[in-house]
Amino acid sequence: MTGRMSREGGASREDGAKRSVRGDLVKILLHRRTDRGMTLEPHASRCVRRGEVHELVTTDQRETRPGSRIDRVGFLGFVELACAGVIDRGDDVWIDGLCIGTVVGFDACHFPNHYNILIGTGRLVTGSDLELCPELPVAFTQVPSAQH
Repeated sequence: MTGRMSREGGASREDGAKRSVRGDLVKILLHRRTDRGMTLEPHASRCVRRGEVHELVTTDQRETRPGSRIDRVGFLGFVELACAGVIDRGDDVWIDGLCIGTVVGFDACHFPNHYNILIGTGRLVTGSDLELCPELPVAFTQVPSAQH
């Protein structure tokens, strides 16, 4: 259906298929906090560039609407991106072939140095909990229901 807007259930779809954003871990983090005070940005997606470095942070908090305060966090580490693309709320996050969770949003307290990419997980995990090491591959992939 190239060049035409598709309709599902009478409403137009905004998001089409996209490529995965890939990279490699460059630094592993080992700590967790229960009082971090991150704030989820109102944006559902962020464009990222090849070569950028961003921080991966897990949370087991259930309240993850834009503007929510996120206190319960586990730090995984930093990823250097190998390609430009778009990371969306709801993307699956894979490290070394293991799906560790889903992007719940972005905290920009350190921007423009880097974004904190917050990942919803069933339990709070850190880089040491997952036995991460530098150079492991990371991928942000679109959920199958949003693909064409």
